[in-house]
Amino acid sequence: MNLLVASNARVDGGKTTFSVGLLDYISGTGFKPRAGNDYWFDHDDYRDAIERGRLYGKDARRLAAASTTRLTPEDLNPIHRLWRPAPGSKKGLLDRSDREFVVDRVGTGEAETPTYVVNGTVELPESVQTGLSLASAITVESLTEFNDVMKRVHMRALEQISERIESADRAVIESYGDIARPLTGLTTDAVAVVEPRRARIYDGERYANACEVASGSAREGRLETRVDRVLGLIEPRATVELPALESETRTKPERIADTYAPAYEALVTTALG
Repeated sequence: MNLLVASNARVDGGKTTFSVGLLDYISGTGFKPRAGNDYWFDHDDYRDAIERGRLYGKDARRLAAASTTRLTPEDLNPIHRLWRPAPGSKKGLLDRSDREFVVDRVGTGEAETPTYVVNGTVELPESVQTGLSLASAITVESLTEFNDVMKRVHMRALEQISERIESADRAVIESYGDIARPLTGLTTDAVAVVEPRRARIYDGERYANACEVASGSAREGRLETRVDRVLGLIEPRATVELPALESETRTKPERIADTYAPAYEALVTTALG
């Protein structure tokens, strides 16, 4: 059984909290194929990883801790991107004027040394240079170069994690941002789209078909279809209220599972139906 958790809220949609409780509810294994955090806004989380010579985020760490299978954050999250703010109006390598890409970590915990892809157009923070093994890092200085690297390196990592998800008995796959699905071609039995106050439950096959329609041509970015575009094409099987959680409850998967049980029951029922 594969269950996808997505959100139409770009930030603070509640995906990870929902996923952590769901992992406890079904005794499952968590996956977050793509993730990222910010050197400035998520500095404590960044320091926690970099001091171990690693690069991962809080979401992957929480999913790994809640999974029944023994995992590292890198095991379930093969691609992690570090960003930082970019004041000013000049657009950077990835055509963003508000923040700039710093470094990608590509690879799972199975590899002794993951592949790092660094932005050659910016000065890397000193802690990145000293904390990560960058001797064999790939440096990119243009979007064309980066696209070529992603085809060769990133896509292979996504293919590998897809295989691991397909072989899992009970998998919970968390998307990123407000992206409809983190992997194309992945079969899911049911989907929960979460946001503050509610979860909308969808049949996995119908959701996948809607993603294909909403994604349009390859030029429009098939890997980056937004949730809102998909939800305009299908109706949910169920809509379930999500109560507000106290901070202590959010740290305990079993308590999240108890509180969100009606939503999880609706999701599992849809998956098995």
